[in-house]
Amino acid sequence: MSFASELANKGRRVAGHRPWPRVVVDADTWRQAVLGIAAGEATLTGLWSDGEAVHLGAIEAAGGEILVISLPCPERRFPSVAATHLPALRLERTIRDLYGIEPEECPDARPWLDHGRWGVRRPLGAREPDPAAGDAYSFHSAVGPPLHQIPVGPVHAGIIEPGHFRFSCNGETVVRLEERLGYVHKGTDGLMHGAPLDKAAKLAGRVSGDSTVAYAIAFARAVEAALDLQPPPRAVYLRALMAELERLANHFGDIGAICNDASFSLIHAHCGILREHVLRVAEACFGHRLMMDRVVPGGVAADLDETGGRSLPTLIRTIRRRFPELLELYDSTASLQNRTVTTGILKGELARQYGAGGFIGRASGRAFDARKAPGYAPYPELRFDMPVRQEGDVDARVLVRVEEVKQSVSLIEQILDKLPRGPIRSEPKRPDGAEPTEGMALVEGFRGDILAWVRLAPDGAVARCHLRDPSWFQWPLLEAAIEGNIVADFPLCNKSFNCSYSGHDL
Repeated sequence: MSFASELANKGRRVAGHRPWPRVVVDADTWRQAVLGIAAGEATLTGLWSDGEAVHLGAIEAAGGEILVISLPCPERRFPSVAATHLPALRLERTIRDLYGIEPEECPDARPWLDHGRWGVRRPLGAREPDPAAGDAYSFHSAVGPPLHQIPVGPVHAGIIEPGHFRFSCNGETVVRLEERLGYVHKGTDGLMHGAPLDKAAKLAGRVSGDSTVAYAIAFARAVEAALDLQPPPRAVYLRALMAELERLANHFGDIGAICNDASFSLIHAHCGILREHVLRVAEACFGHRLMMDRVVPGGVAADLDETGGRSLPTLIRTIRRRFPELLELYDSTASLQNRTVTTGILKGELARQYGAGGFIGRASGRAFDARKAPGYAPYPELRFDMPVRQEGDVDARVLVRVEEVKQSVSLIEQILDKLPRGPIRSEPKRPDGAEPTEGMALVEGFRGDILAWVRLAPDGAVARCHLRDPSWFQWPLLEAAIEGNIVADFPLCNKSFNCSYSGHDL
């Protein structure tokens, strides 16, 4: 019997949760599930709370079946997942910070998103007054030869989001890196509670602005699953077109920025030009450079007209003409290769343990792409390859991005060839019956898989919603990848990961 089937048989299946099952289990079954995940039988896809229970999402290693298991917490406690499976650590610290539900035997008692500046503790739970003002956070210490610490951030020299990095070093060599995030916490879970669908869709699109299309698709698909609503075929293809344009823009930006951090600004400049071309085409096609608020539950809010459609073949020709020249320059520049090859290696076993998605996981041998498995429309009707490398270094993460650029260009061509005519939106209706309905989606953004889980109230408003960024499972891996490298290579490693601060901080 499979991992998912065995757990499903031991719990009570929740009616109205689509498209994958959610089962309510007891504490013993919860522990059994965690042991199975820790043993590699399944990959953790998310851990969240709705204030009354904790929910764990998992995707089976063998068959790829997805399951959500839920443990009610009437005593505001649950068996720690991180005590057995460390990738859950920051997620369950967040549950404690936001909801006041305590993970028993959690290996880290420190807060995570709560910096002691909210004025209350457990804002989505008991809302207790916070008597402590300020930051009393205690970083881990490193022991060994004479060490010194280098604190970096949260304010950085570049125009980037805030995050704190605490380096313990022996000379120039990094012995330990510890991150502290949460500086751009927006209260997304709380803002979603009770929000009408149109407002909630806008909130979803602003969790991480560089992935606004992917988040909007994930939220829309979760809502559509809850309502058993099918968007029109043309809308499905237009969503994919937007998603691939978003992927192109971000990959061009990343490839250029990595080269810039290796002091090779020429490729950075040319990639910036290509990225700008993509953004201008996006505006011509959909009226917004980032295509924000263009994907909505039930379909899309903007159609592709003839003027916008004519700009896409020009973009494709430009990329195919200019991008190979940049690749040849990258491959033939010895000083650039010296900085990227064998730098910041992420081992394959860590990538698999943490379920690292996107180019980070695929550069370390984890062949996972939500467009292929579990898959979602229209990608089963399109042809594309999943680039995978084994080296796990900065160079591998660049080369995976390079191959994904080529695949996205091909996908855009196929989408334009197959784009059906017809309406672009099906109007969402209120759920049937007096009970809440629930939906879930897994969508591939440019960083990796984004999870969206939503519960709709009988009046159609959002009762609860959780959005999980791929960076939750990628940020801890940056700490591992930088160990043994020199401090000067941290910007290079960090940019090759390019994790989201905002998406992580909720």
